[in-house]
Amino acid sequence: MGLLGKAALILSFDIDESAIAEHDEWHSREHLQERMSIPGFLRGSRWISTKGSPGYFVLYEVDQLDTLASKPYLDRLNNPSAWTSSMMRHYRGMKRGFCTLTYSAGDGLGAHVSLLRLRPRPEMASALRDWLVNELLPPLTQRSGVIGAHLFQSELATEMTEEQRIRGKDTAVDWVLMVTGYDQNIIASLAETSLSSKTFASHGATEPESGTYLLAHILTATEIS
Repeated sequence: MGLLGKAALILSFDIDESAIAEHDEWHSREHLQERMSIPGFLRGSRWISTKGSPGYFVLYEVDQLDTLASKPYLDRLNNPSAWTSSMMRHYRGMKRGFCTLTYSAGDGLGAHVSLLRLRPRPEMASALRDWLVNELLPPLTQRSGVIGAHLFQSELATEMTEEQRIRGKDTAVDWVLMVTGYDQNIIASLAETSLSSKTFASHGATEPESGTYLLAHILTATEIS
């Protein structure tokens, strides 16, 4: 399995252009370390858009879904550092989901990812999931240039916290599909073919939003001092 744990916190957002350099420094020097010090957080990664929007995708892999409702995590959200409070004001269009990992195939993570956010039509949710896990994704992970495929489904409502009050109310996510690989061209082509919004709409997905991203920084809990 390429991912750690059974659940994840998934974020996608834009940053004010004037604050991008500071945001990346803050996220690498303080925020990733802070999050990885929370019990149950296993690995965090930041990805930068190469095509599509928003500009950032962040993934925090956690032991289980309850980690994202735990007191240590909520205490962090409600007591942000001075640097975090300053950076929250530069976030735009935050989409944030507390998700269970419902399908995962492949070993490790590729540096390139095709990311698809979607909402299934209620009457087609079961058929959409069956198509994904039984037809689309298994052969996809065997293709040259592809490392793994992972499906997340939102299971837990997010609470209003101090960090969110500073940046503004977040938008929820429903399902998230990420396919990673080592070949940028192949991953980019998937976003236009097998993983295109048009393809998913024909199988019962509404509001599909896709983009491709490049890994910028990854950190595990065992690596922090």
